[in-house]
Amino acid sequence: QDAEVIRTRDPQRLAQCDVVVDVGGEYDPKRHRYDHHQRSFTQSMRSLRPDKPWSTKLSSAGLVYCHFGSEILAGLLGQPEDSPVVTALYDKLYENFVEEVDAIDNGIAQAEGEPRYALSTTLSARVSYLNPRWNDPDQDTEVG
Repeated sequence: QDAEVIRTRDPQRLAQCDVVVDVGGEYDPKRHRYDHHQRSFTQSMRSLRPDKPWSTKLSSAGLVYCHFGSEILAGLLGQPEDSPVVTALYDKLYENFVEEVDAIDNGIAQAEGEPRYALSTTLSARVSYLNPRWNDPDQDTEVG
């Protein structure tokens, strides 16, 4: 709740952070490192939670959701993590929102014939608007 959010790729600054997401080249949930950009990374919801059916490679968003989604939903709903309501909502949110983010972030096409995942938002397009335009002379993504 009172976390300071730092946007950096500086390894020295990252080493000082309690939680690192989407940078740092490391997936280590014990140390709260949630990056998916290393070549050896192949985790999916099914590989980390065998009770779940989805095999789309996780992005950092999916990793954070996989590890903390149930806990957050349970807290918001005032229900135990293993309650049917939390489980149903967790699954629906993954299937209808987070999986799309995972797939697009990992360059996975929605279909080669039959669609692999539901496309229900344009979140990727909205996020791209936060980046500098290709011809902007100032390409600093840290400027906010």
